[in-house]
Amino acid sequence: MEYTRREIMQDVFLTYLPAKKFKTSYLSAQFITPLRAETASANALLPAVLHRGTVRCPDMEQLSAAMDRLYGAQIDYTVRKKGERQCVGFVASVIDDAFAPRGERLLEPTAQLLGELLLDPVTRGGRFLSEYVESEKTNLIDAIRAVRNDKRDWADLRLMQEMCAGEPYGVRRLGDEDSTKKINNRKLYQHSRDLMSASRLELYYCGSADEQRVTDALLHAFAALPRGVVEPLPEMQLYAAPTQPRFITETMDVTQGKLAMGFRCGSRDVPAMIMANLLFGGSSNSKLFLNVREKLSLCYYASSQYARSKGILTVSSGIETKDYDRALEEILRQLKAVQEGDWEDWEIPGARSTILSSLAAMPDGQGAMENWFLGQNATGQTETPEEMARQLSEVTPERIRAAAQSIQLDTVYFLKGKEGE
Repeated sequence: MEYTRREIMQDVFLTYLPAKKFKTSYLSAQFITPLRAETASANALLPAVLHRGTVRCPDMEQLSAAMDRLYGAQIDYTVRKKGERQCVGFVASVIDDAFAPRGERLLEPTAQLLGELLLDPVTRGGRFLSEYVESEKTNLIDAIRAVRNDKRDWADLRLMQEMCAGEPYGVRRLGDEDSTKKINNRKLYQHSRDLMSASRLELYYCGSADEQRVTDALLHAFAALPRGVVEPLPEMQLYAAPTQPRFITETMDVTQGKLAMGFRCGSRDVPAMIMANLLFGGSSNSKLFLNVREKLSLCYYASSQYARSKGILTVSSGIETKDYDRALEEILRQLKAVQEGDWEDWEIPGARSTILSSLAAMPDGQGAMENWFLGQNATGQTETPEEMARQLSEVTPERIRAAAQSIQLDTVYFLKGKEGE
C-alpha cells in the first residue's frame, strides 16, 4: 500500500493514501487527545455541536444545502477510542473530481467546509448556541444510557471499568452522564479552544488527487487553526495481572447471563499474540467457537479480542446462569490448550488465512484504511497492513505458544438474571 505521512503545519500531519479505483475522495480530520474521565464527555459532545452549523451555514438546513451543492457530499462527526487516546473530528466523502458531472474541482470546497466545521462554528456572544449544546447533550446522554440496553456491550463495558479502574483505558469513549450534564455552552466553547490549540491533528486523504494539491487544499482550509504548546501524549501504561483474579457478579433483568473475562498479556510479540488470540477465540474457527459454543453448547456466543496497545485480551460470552462454572472452566481449558500448543494441524494455517485475508481486503475500503492508520498514529505504531501481514506470515508455533503462556487471568465479570439469585 502506497502512502506518505508528513507534518504540514505545527503538529498537523497529513497521511496521503493515493488511490484511483474509488469514485469518491475521502477526507478526515481527527484531533488526538489523552483519554481522561474529566474531559471525555466534553470531547464526545464537541463534534456533535460543531456539526450543527458554521458561520457561513449556521444551521443544519444550510449545511445540508452546501453539501448538496457538492453533489451530495457527506460529512459526519466521529468519536473513537484508540488505546488510551480519544480521537474526535470529522470524516468527509465527496465524488472524486474525475466523476464530477461538469468536471468541477470538489476537493477544495469540501476541505474548506471541513475546516469551517472545526474552526468557524456558529457562536453567539463568544460561546456556542445554547440550544445546540442542550440538544446535543440530550443526544449524548441518550447514547450513554443506551449501552445498558445491549447487555453484551454492557457486560464488556463493566469488565473494562472494573479491570482498568484508575487507568485511562477504563474510561468510556463517550464519557459519562454526570459529566455531560455539567457542561454548558460557555465551558464547551472554551474547551474547544483548548483542545484545538493543544492537540495533535491528524489529517487523512484517500483518492486520486496528487499530494501537493491535497496539501494546498488542507493548508488553506486549516490556516486559522490555533496552535499553542501541544500537549504530549502520555505513555500508555501496561500492568500485570493480580496474584489472585477478581470475580465480580451483578444482577439485572436479563434472560441470558453475560460472562466477560479480562486477561493481561505479558508478551510484546504482537504478531504472535494476534495469532494466539485467533486460535483461542478471534475467529469462527477458534477453539471457543468450535468447542465451547458448537461442540459443548455452553455458550450462545463466545469470542475473544486482543488490544495490542494495552496488552489486554478479553472474552465475551452469553450463557445460561446455571452453566457459569462449566463455561468458565471450559473457556480457561481452551486457553490452556493454546498455551500448551494443543491444536490440530489445520488451526494455525486457518487462523493465519483469516487475518491475512482481512488485511488484504483493507485497501478496498477508504474508511477501513483511514481507521487503520488513525489507530496506528494515535497509539504510536508504524506497520502498514502489508508489513503486518508479512510479520504474521513469519510467526512460528513456538512463538505462538510463548506469547500465549504470558496470558494471565485478571478479572471475571458475570451479569446474571434475577432468577439466578
